[in-house]
Amino acid sequence: MTAMGNAKTGLGTRDSGFAEARASAFPDSQPPIRNQGTVRILGIDPGSQRTGVGIVDVDAAGRTTHVFHAAVNLLANDDFPLRLKQIFEELRDLVLAHRPDEVAIERVFMARNPDSALKLGQARGAAICAVVAQGLPVAEYSAKEVKQSVVGGGGAEKRQVQHMVGMLLNIERKLQADAADALAVALTHAHARASAQRMRAGAALATRARGSTSSWRSFR
Repeated sequence: MTAMGNAKTGLGTRDSGFAEARASAFPDSQPPIRNQGTVRILGIDPGSQRTGVGIVDVDAAGRTTHVFHAAVNLLANDDFPLRLKQIFEELRDLVLAHRPDEVAIERVFMARNPDSALKLGQARGAAICAVVAQGLPVAEYSAKEVKQSVVGGGGAEKRQVQHMVGMLLNIERKLQADAADALAVALTHAHARASAQRMRAGAALATRARGSTSSWRSFR
């Protein structure tokens, strides 16, 4: 895992490297024990200057637990292709370290500056390639969907997202904006999974009920 061990890489809760981020997130330098039966979700907020990452565990009841968050600082690389390489390598190493089961990423919004939109799309592509190369499924959510899921309104401001993410995951200290957005994407996917499971369970019950009714009519 050379990318994370290199001081020039930017995976840090406060843009200061992976080691500091890990120490900040886990004072004992050990990740929390993963409970059996949980699904681990990696959320990604892609960016050409900083890419946010956030990991949560969700149990069968839909309860979420904070695992890790950080911001990949890309500004040390002036050469943009090297930034894409950094995104790919650091996300690959993050996946190997934390072993998520599913990935959720924010969709690209239409930026006013075409060059910025193009770079954002390329950063997003590098992130997707990194996780897909590890065999992980990827779900996509728009910024509006994320805000609606976490805050309750699609027009919420960033500070509102930060605040709600902290409340939902019991994180007391202020979250870095990109990392908070990544955690919000992960939470959105957790909520979507829980809703889909409830719908499947409801459909299964309805099917069984129809079957029971048909059998009773046949018996009569």
